[in-house]
Parts: sequence; structure tokens; C-alpha cells
Amino acid sequence: MPQMTTKAIYPGTFDPITKGHIDLAERASQLFDEVVIAISASPSKQPLFDINERLEMAQISLSHIDNISVAGFDGLLIECVRTAQAQVVLRGLRAVSDFEYEFQLAAMNRRLDPTVETMFLTPSENYTFLSASMVKEIASLGGDVSQFLHPQINKRLADRLGR
Repeated sequence: MPQMTTKAIYPGTFDPITKGHIDLAERASQLFDEVVIAISASPSKQPLFDINERLEMAQISLSHIDNISVAGFDGLLIECVRTAQAQVVLRGLRAVSDFEYEFQLAAMNRRLDPTVETMFLTPSENYTFLSASMVKEIASLGGDVSQFLHPQINKRLADRLGR
């Protein structure tokens, strides 16, 4: 009998990918046979980096993990999950304030496809406060965000912000 493999999709905008995202991806790679970092085009969020830049930054940041791949998508997450033939959507919960929104997303995704499960991981305590939005805001105001980003991503953010 063939062994079943479990594939998880870890979706997000990843604008830019932070050490908090990397932490969750590393831990997910220990739980699932395959993990796909699914980067949403998210034009309505007006990302600082375009989809191709975010894909490249994720590949750089996650190249040390063998069972992780990176893919972009535009449209419904559930369609991305189906295309990837994944069984699980992985979401990070930093604080209780994330839960209500994430719970609504999980419930809607279950209605759209009851065969897909959503699982939540909390970040390591070092990263419970960390968000890409916060990193961009601090960096745009001249703050040092190097501790929150892979060195190459930190350089790209500084270059983009003209620092």
C-alpha cells in the first residue's frame, strides 16, 4: 500500500518575508511531508514588493529547508490548495486578536471545500509581536529591522526604502 503524504499550504502576502514567517515554515516542515509557501499577489494590499520579488525573497530565505517550495497565486486560496493537491492550510496566530479573522477564513474555506483542513501554529515567543507591516513601518521611519529579516531581505528592504 502506498504511503500517504501530507502537503500543507502556508499562504500569505509575505511583504517582506520575516523571521517569524521563516520560524513557522521551519516548524511546519517538521510536521508535513511537503510545505508550499503560497504567496498571494494581493494587489489590494498595495505591497511594497511585487509578486516576483516576494517569490525570490521567500526562496532565498527558505532555501535551507528541503521539503519547502514557493509558489505564487492570484485568486481564491482554496483554488491554490486544490491546484497544489494539498490537504492542509497552515496559518500563523500571533495573538488572540488574529484568531477571529483566521477563524472566519477557516470556516469559509471549509464551506468551499470540506476536504481541506486548516491548522494553526503559534510562532516562537521571539516572534509573537512581529508582522511584515510593522517591519516596513519601522524601516520606513529609519529604525533597524535587521534582527527581524534574513540579511539579504533586510538589504532589499533598505534599498527599496532608499536607506
